[in-house]
Amino acid sequence: MRQNLHVLRVFVVASERNAMAKFDRLTVYNTIVGAGLVPLFYSGDIAEAKAVAAACVEGGAPVLEFTNRGEKALSVFGELASANPKLVLGVGSVMDAPTAALFIAHGANFVVGPAFNPEVARLCNRRKIAYLPGCGTVSEISAAEEMGAEIVKVFPGESIGGPGFIKAVLGPMPWSRLLPTGGVEATAESIGAWIRAGAVAVGLGSGLIRKDWLAAKNYDAIRDCVKQCLAWVAEARGR
Repeated sequence: MRQNLHVLRVFVVASERNAMAKFDRLTVYNTIVGAGLVPLFYSGDIAEAKAVAAACVEGGAPVLEFTNRGEKALSVFGELASANPKLVLGVGSVMDAPTAALFIAHGANFVVGPAFNPEVARLCNRRKIAYLPGCGTVSEISAAEEMGAEIVKVFPGESIGGPGFIKAVLGPMPWSRLLPTGGVEATAESIGAWIRAGAVAVGLGSGLIRKDWLAAKNYDAIRDCVKQCLAWVAEARGR
């Protein structure tokens, strides 16, 4: 009850802000599946966040998961959401409905969590926002799909069985759309194995947006790595 009241108060604030997602839910899902790659990243520096987002878009990845992992996450996210009209921006590391509501109020086009939360699913369904919950078992994946999750994040991907887990799940559940993160590397071998196993896309963080490149402000390297990863996705899909 308290959580629902909190969510309601957040949406009162949201209506005052007149904020909403720039992309509808179907467009978000289709963009993720079409690209096959979701970069994920956090920075408390808005200039750095904008530069990384621009590098991803220039590299051919129109989707970015900005993770809720720092005290400046919400303020940076709000600015980033309006900075690049070509970017499908979502929020990651969301564990509860009030947090999801805050980011939706600041323009989140999709919500990603490390775990499945039915309240987040209901909230996102009410607002027609794509929700990608983190699941590590067949039962969790099935429960998330029953609550409307069109794409399920398989997390932590390598720890729960790697590409073999994806292939095994799709045997009895060929309708599932699975996106692994955690254990995906920016290599032809890793990306190829996940995609050939049946993943609709892969999530990549520090292997794609490397700390040394950020320290050197080498955003061209990030752009080029995005291009290469997308090429490996396309190759594994047989294009």
